[in-house]
Amino acid sequence: MDLKTLSIATFNLYNLNLPGLPLYTDSNGWSEQEYERKIAWTASQLKLIDADVVGFQELWHGAALTAAVEAAGLAADYDVVVPDNADGKGIVCAAIVRRGLLAGESEWIADFPEDFVLKAKGDDPQTPQISVNIRGFSRPVLHFAIRPREDEPAMQMYVCHLKSKQPTRIDGEAWYEKEIYSRHAKAIGAALSTIRRTAEAAALRFILTNRMKGNNTAVVVMGDINDGQLSNTANILTEQPAYLVGDSVGGGDIALYTAQTLQEYRDTRDVYYTHVFQDFRESLDHILVSEQLYDNSRRRRWLFDGLVVNNDHLNFGDHRALGTNDHGIIRAVFKHRPIRDDLA
Repeated sequence: MDLKTLSIATFNLYNLNLPGLPLYTDSNGWSEQEYERKIAWTASQLKLIDADVVGFQELWHGAALTAAVEAAGLAADYDVVVPDNADGKGIVCAAIVRRGLLAGESEWIADFPEDFVLKAKGDDPQTPQISVNIRGFSRPVLHFAIRPREDEPAMQMYVCHLKSKQPTRIDGEAWYEKEIYSRHAKAIGAALSTIRRTAEAAALRFILTNRMKGNNTAVVVMGDINDGQLSNTANILTEQPAYLVGDSVGGGDIALYTAQTLQEYRDTRDVYYTHVFQDFRESLDHILVSEQLYDNSRRRRWLFDGLVVNNDHLNFGDHRALGTNDHGIIRAVFKHRPIRDDLA
């Protein structure tokens, strides 16, 4: 297969599970009617975005994703990438990949790398020591490879879902005493969620750097990082590369470039948002690409050809009744256009 264009999307499924199975503290989960509406809406979006690769978050049961693909009439067109243990009891990342693109086996990375450490005495004598002992991802990261061109190495794909901003509940902890901590529960819970999300971003960056350093491997990271384009979470994942303009060329060996920023260089107005909470519009969902998919890189193979965010459904809040999800769906397109030797 030798694609001339490659389309990539990221899609938060908003707790897609089979009907009647528990969702968090909701012991009843989706009703049959709610489930049917979710499947119908999800199927309509899959047909609409028509992407070569779609990364999913918040999938509970693999059969539900298969049902959506079948309802869209796409079962013959895509491989469904779902772990064997996606039986409705927990949340996983997943993907669908256009037939003929997958290269090799998929894996779900649950544990942080063994040699990954978050511990330090500090930058100066006044800084107390810090030690973070988290050893795994809240949601295992999906990793697989695709080969959109027979004449090029496989492209490495990662689908992630990092810890949310929602404060972690502490009232069930052994150390919790209501008289002392009830007034501080929100602040402590938010801090714990932030620490966990930051650790997950750093662990994923550790994995990415080991994959990318000193080679010409094309990498795409997609998913719900639960933080914005300029957040510390995004900065850790991307390594904060410089964005070149005009005829400048460069690129970073281990850098990732946000498709949002690439689109902003083409737009006269930024209206990018993928989530609405208490009337605040945020960009939580991202597609990040290595220099092989960055326009101004000396090692460019694919040229960015635009991004769209399908987010109109966020204006109507009753997602349970409508079958919609609570995140925007992002789709980015790249054209195969390697940089000319005289420009590299």
